[in-house]
Amino acid sequence: MTARHSARCVEEAEETVKELRAVLQKAGITLPTLRIDPASLAREAPCPLVELGRCSVDTAKRLAAALR
Repeated sequence: MTARHSARCVEEAEETVKELRAVLQKAGITLPTLRIDPASLAREAPCPLVELGRCSVDTAKRLAAALR
């Protein structure tokens, strides 16, 4: 992978997290630890993973309802 490709992957992941956070917010759902997994960026050629993180049972129920 080239550095340019890796940079695009990271930018795409950042934009996706931003978009997901906005969509969830419109549904009244906040995932406080939603972010790019920092460990996935530690490689020579980063391949970012989105970390959805932990949430309360109530938030998980609202998320499940929104996905139905």
